[in-house]
Amino acid sequence: MSNEILAMHGITKSFPGVTALRDVAFSVRSGEIHAICGENGAGKSTLMKILSGVHPHGTYSGEVIFEGEPCAFAGIRDSESRGIVIIHQELALVPQLSIAENLFLGNEITQRGMIDWNRVNHEAAKHLRRVGLRENPVTPAGELGVGKQQLVEIAKALSKKVRLLILDEPTAALNDDDSAHLLDLLRGLRDDGITCVVISHKLGEVIEIADTITILRDGRTIETLDATDVTEDRLISGMVGRDLEHRFPPREPHISDEVLRIEDWTVHSPTIAGRVVVDRANLSLRRGEIVGLAGLMGAGRTELAMSVFGRSYGVDITGRVFKDGREIDVRTVDAAIRNGIAYVSEDRKRYGLNLVTDVKQNVSAAGLGLLSRRGWVNENEEFRVAEKFRAALRIKTPTVQAPVQTLSGGNQQKVVLAKWMFTEPDVLILDEPTRGVDVGAKYEIYTIVNSLAEQGKAVLVISSELPELLGLCDRIYALSAGRITGEVPRAEATQERLMEYMTQEVGRE
Repeated sequence: MSNEILAMHGITKSFPGVTALRDVAFSVRSGEIHAICGENGAGKSTLMKILSGVHPHGTYSGEVIFEGEPCAFAGIRDSESRGIVIIHQELALVPQLSIAENLFLGNEITQRGMIDWNRVNHEAAKHLRRVGLRENPVTPAGELGVGKQQLVEIAKALSKKVRLLILDEPTAALNDDDSAHLLDLLRGLRDDGITCVVISHKLGEVIEIADTITILRDGRTIETLDATDVTEDRLISGMVGRDLEHRFPPREPHISDEVLRIEDWTVHSPTIAGRVVVDRANLSLRRGEIVGLAGLMGAGRTELAMSVFGRSYGVDITGRVFKDGREIDVRTVDAAIRNGIAYVSEDRKRYGLNLVTDVKQNVSAAGLGLLSRRGWVNENEEFRVAEKFRAALRIKTPTVQAPVQTLSGGNQQKVVLAKWMFTEPDVLILDEPTRGVDVGAKYEIYTIVNSLAEQGKAVLVISSELPELLGLCDRIYALSAGRITGEVPRAEATQERLMEYMTQEVGRE
């Protein structure tokens, strides 16, 4: 291929107990946007970490050729010196430093051994304008939203004279507007001659933005496709090795009595005095029922869930919570758990998992009282419980004693579900349960949710993906500016109707 900028041949990479990549071949043309798709654990991020020097030469076998020359990167500095820059899914900005300081951290502009702050701020402003940010370069990076932080990361890459930009799940945490802006920016970079490699689970965005798509499965290259006429179903078939005729597993609901009722629930912001985040919300859940909660970013969905779960968010909280017709105390997390409520956070790495411990300890973390006697944990029983959930939820790990941080995103999410299922709750609140996981893992998580409902649990699902709520839920509440503006049964629910409720203007009485 005459305009090939990158070629990787025979790439094989192993970790203890698992082979992540097997004889992978991958090539990219100069000036294109090349997407990599695959299920969690397919090897996408590992392949890009090899390319960027995170996994240095000598820790893998195979050959990397960039701009016609063999490369043996010993670290990130080596790859960046060639113009290869990677932006990881977990952004690497230092929140206490200014935008300009972050842009040139490790690559400072100096004069006579001193940092030239005038040039630093001037150059930073120039790069920020290129990505469409009008922020003051001296603004602390921690004051920016996630969407703007992502743009700062791209500006940082541009400051390094990037030739090949790698983005790992760049829109995973972004709302629709920020995602659209980022995709437009990538098109502009392509027009400027910068080659981009994008890893994404959002297949619609992949088809919209990519020129070429490579599919990995189980650590192997399956195929490389021209994106012109590719459909989502075609990509799914390549990713999972089979056709998914239905995105959601079949389910026959068996709904019985009301188990949870929330009345006149009001929550105020802990940081902005007088601001009402949740305003007199009323909702109910029944046994065997899956209920959805839809809303735009900032509508108050997560704040509602966290405030009910032991007042984990908010101040000046008022309202009542009833369980099986009896008012209950949910003023602490322990009280909420004792009353049969569990909450799976949208941010599994920050709130759902202890990344420095193993799968076994994460599974048992919320229910240690069930495994302990006189203050001592029965480790044999802890191991047995973890093994039971590993098998039941099909968690892919060589052993439950493996560090949870080595698991793929979908399998980490299953560990979080296992942790709360072990507490034997009657009500599970699942906040963005499939965020950052692939279509195959989503199907498995939907199957788990269905099985929980079949066991008589009540499940509240918060999701930014309306098709997910429509395909999974029996009823859906819509939230706008902290107010519940509508309740729609499954048979009457459409994306248009939900969006109408989600964008409804609400006044304050």
